[in-house]
Amino acid sequence: MTDMNGKVALITGAASGIGKAIAELYARQGAAVAIADINQQAADATAAEINQAGGKAIGIAMDVTDEAAVNTGTDKVVAKFGHLDILISNAGVQIINPIEQFAFADWKKMLAIHLDGGFLTTKAALKHMYKDDRGGVVIYMGSVHSHEASKLKSAYVTAKHGLLGLARTLAKEGAPHNVRSHVICPGFVRTPLVEKQIPEQAKELGISEDEVIKNVMLKDTVDGVFTTVEDIAQTALYLASFPSAALTGQSFVVSHGWYMQ
Repeated sequence: MTDMNGKVALITGAASGIGKAIAELYARQGAAVAIADINQQAADATAAEINQAGGKAIGIAMDVTDEAAVNTGTDKVVAKFGHLDILISNAGVQIINPIEQFAFADWKKMLAIHLDGGFLTTKAALKHMYKDDRGGVVIYMGSVHSHEASKLKSAYVTAKHGLLGLARTLAKEGAPHNVRSHVICPGFVRTPLVEKQIPEQAKELGISEDEVIKNVMLKDTVDGVFTTVEDIAQTALYLASFPSAALTGQSFVVSHGWYMQ
């Protein structure tokens, strides 16, 4: 079920962190991967690493909030590899603040990257997936915050909740064209994004960084352990290679028991 030979995947935010881990795993399993990132140099460097390891990859400059950039980048992937089978909508950022101090500009930026980005990349991918009912899989990178709220993260929680609605709608609309969709909902993964949050939350909450890790981030896990990028990549591999629409429109929480559906 994990044979990816002949598949083509476009992964946003793929020059680092979770996106990079998914791209590397997909490439090892035989897929051609497009490393889409707002940083062209980083995207090209990641693609070069994959190619040097024997995989097939290209770097694509993509600002997921820019419709023209998304459409152009997606079309470049299809022009290079011939088709598109998998979209991983992974690009994201984090800004924390209590609601009463949350700048409207920051709110709009968060929703634009997570929700507008998910919508725009989906729309661009569907042009190719719907053609001749070829089909495909769209996977959104949600979060435990797709189901739970945390202090200081109003925009992030709102955006991640919104991805559930987009994925579920796509599951229904895409089914006649053989397109499936899912949301992966990680717990805290120690990526650069999370590393940045630790001192920020310590300052906002007036506690130590160790207390942020133990009593905020990992408090509700069953074992006090961070989820890894490899955990998420393996989940993305399973969902992309699952053979039927028995699984579609679902959210999969990968969180060491933090949140249990």
